[in-house]
Amino acid sequence: MAVRRSLTLLAGCTALAVAVTAAPASATGAQHDVLPPRDGWASADGGTSGGAGADAAHTYTVTTWEELRAALADDAGAPRVIKVKGTLNATAAGCAAFEAEGYDFDRYLADYDPAVWGRDTPVSGAQEDLRAASATRQGAAIKAYVPADTTIVGVGRNPGIVGGSLQIQGVDDVVVRNLTLESPLDCFPQWDPTDGDRGAWNSEYDSMVVHGSTHVWIDHNTFTDGEHPDSSLPSYYGELYQQHDGELDVVRGADLVTASWNVFADHDKTLMIGNSDSAGGTDRGKLRVTLHHNVFRDIVERAPRVRFGQVDAYNNHYVVPADGYQYSFGIGQESQLVAQKNAFTLPAGVSAAKILKKWKEAPVTADANYVNGKRVDLIAVHNAEMPEETLQSGAGWTPTLRTRVDDPRALPGLLARHAGAGKRR
Repeated sequence: MAVRRSLTLLAGCTALAVAVTAAPASATGAQHDVLPPRDGWASADGGTSGGAGADAAHTYTVTTWEELRAALADDAGAPRVIKVKGTLNATAAGCAAFEAEGYDFDRYLADYDPAVWGRDTPVSGAQEDLRAASATRQGAAIKAYVPADTTIVGVGRNPGIVGGSLQIQGVDDVVVRNLTLESPLDCFPQWDPTDGDRGAWNSEYDSMVVHGSTHVWIDHNTFTDGEHPDSSLPSYYGELYQQHDGELDVVRGADLVTASWNVFADHDKTLMIGNSDSAGGTDRGKLRVTLHHNVFRDIVERAPRVRFGQVDAYNNHYVVPADGYQYSFGIGQESQLVAQKNAFTLPAGVSAAKILKKWKEAPVTADANYVNGKRVDLIAVHNAEMPEETLQSGAGWTPTLRTRVDDPRALPGLLARHAGAGKRR
């Protein structure tokens, strides 16, 4: 028999009673799946099992964002399985619900118009302070902190999260599977007139952040901008009013992560592994991440961009957009990227030389990759067409934690059938 547990979620000073259903462990099925042995970096040093040890009292079914946050906060230290049923909307009340008293976007635009403020000094003053206060309120509402020994899994038809940010921070052993994650829409981007030649709007909030955590398995999810692609966003001061940040970040000493059989779609700055060149103190020797059997479709850049980490990217399919494409693999500070047996579908007019992007001097292994069905030496093509940023071959290590390795020519069909939320291998 299912058990009803009454939880209390504190939101500011308001106590919110939330009822969460706990199901018998025997009914959870795939929710208790663990990462197979040798399946990427998350299988190292004891492996990843998430909440596989959860009992019936710590197996929840949630149908709202508030219920999810309550289930995550309940009974600290206990392994848990949280089944997400339907779509959880973290911003159902709309942006107005987060506005600090006195904030006025029209006033903000008038005060910081480059014709008035200029382009040499970061914005400051009353409306910027109120914007920041509003952003703080949104952040508090849309972030959900995932504890150790947790599995979050979508069940039923179209399970997912809209506008929320899963924070896997400072914990060990987390599994997230079978969810459609629609990118949070930042209600209060900041105007920075000093960003680039013309200034830029900068936003916060990723769909998922792995920060200082270990043994994380991210599997069969779909990351997307959903109903709010960049093409739907307005422009102010002649620049895109960018309300998206990333889809997935792995940062600040995070380690032993496997992301498998996911779809990353319709996004600009998508997947960052290591977020600062100056973070060597926390990141050096960490950020070991495996990316395999993922689809990157219509991604502009960062698929991924890597700093410091030993990253194994194999058997992924990159469907490159015709317009705006920057690069797929970003070679950054002390990175050790191995990119092998991936498939790239490039439109006419986009050169394979753009697949790699050199940000800092670091060697890379990139072999047995296929572009439009033909084997291509990505480093050689890049160096021939972009001699000003010549890449060195040989990342200095050989991945061993792989299970199945497929022929890259089979990946477009294989991953179309089996990658993303609602799909199975």
